[in-house]
Amino acid sequence: MEKKRNAQNYGTGHDDGLEPLVPLDLGQLDSIDALVSAMSNTAFGGRRLGEAADTLEAMIRDESCFRVVTISGAMTIAKQGLVLCEMIERGWVQAVVATGALMTHGFVEGAGMLHFKHRPSMRDEDLFERGYNRVYDTIELEKNLDDAEALLDAVLSKIEPGTTICSHDLLARVGQMLEDDDAGRAILRSAVQKAVPIYVPAFTDSELGLDFAIHNRRLREAGKTPFGFDPFLDLEDFADRIRAHETLGIFTIGGGVPRNWAQQIAPYLEISADRLGTGEPVRRYRYAVRICPEPEHWGGLSGCSYSEGVSWGKFVPESEGGRHAEVHVDATIVWPIIVRAVLERLESRPAGSKAGR
Repeated sequence: MEKKRNAQNYGTGHDDGLEPLVPLDLGQLDSIDALVSAMSNTAFGGRRLGEAADTLEAMIRDESCFRVVTISGAMTIAKQGLVLCEMIERGWVQAVVATGALMTHGFVEGAGMLHFKHRPSMRDEDLFERGYNRVYDTIELEKNLDDAEALLDAVLSKIEPGTTICSHDLLARVGQMLEDDDAGRAILRSAVQKAVPIYVPAFTDSELGLDFAIHNRRLREAGKTPFGFDPFLDLEDFADRIRAHETLGIFTIGGGVPRNWAQQIAPYLEISADRLGTGEPVRRYRYAVRICPEPEHWGGLSGCSYSEGVSWGKFVPESEGGRHAEVHVDATIVWPIIVRAVLERLESRPAGSKAGR
């Protein structure tokens, strides 16, 4: 027979140290921070958003932490680029790993060009004829990409033909051009100002990568030695920066190559120590925040959930002090809210204050 529960054994919640939830009282909230903090005491996605803000705050307040932002999806064409600029300029970020498309569209924006709202009544066949490249509900002009190619060509023309370069080196040169020209606020420019490297592991999968290939073809046609491109220079530069810090944090938008490339640095150091006898240090991400609407069973995370990542040696387990938060929501909705909430906390409470609520 099945055992019946004894009412005398029923817990009160408090008996087992459970935290009570608190109704969301909007009339009592006077800031984004207050809203997000209150949401951490609710449930479902709201609680996850609040916990993500708490984790990001703790990551930033930990001055020993080397913080990496990985970002995929069309975030710059979606006009989220200045959110990343804010994080870089405030010293919250020490390295960025991104897709080439993100950097291309961000470069377009930073150079003063415009993106437009898509009009659903326009057919995609007509968009092609008009030179309107559609990204979901937004338009990137083909003319913008032509103008961006001309700017990149000018940057490459200042480099000695035959030089071997990598993504973070090339993007730093582009950012320096934006700085020298006193262009608008842009990710690449902010990164140069704060000496933050930007890595694009899948560089050829982008308009900038195609432009680089076109420049090399021009060099060959002129009888000159084309540039070499070595992505392992990015890997080793990133590895050197990771080796130098015992505490690591990662803030991820989406999944894709950027997320897993940044995460796999821990296994890279581990297998280097095991297989090469290098004595590499153990390095795992202690803090981790991810914003991505896809559940793991769709296969879109490109680097798995944080709990799964613990099994690969990529993250410090929560049982050993790791702090992880994942929010399954469109980043254009929650990324600005989380950053704004943490910004308000840091401005209103001095360094050394307790993180979170």
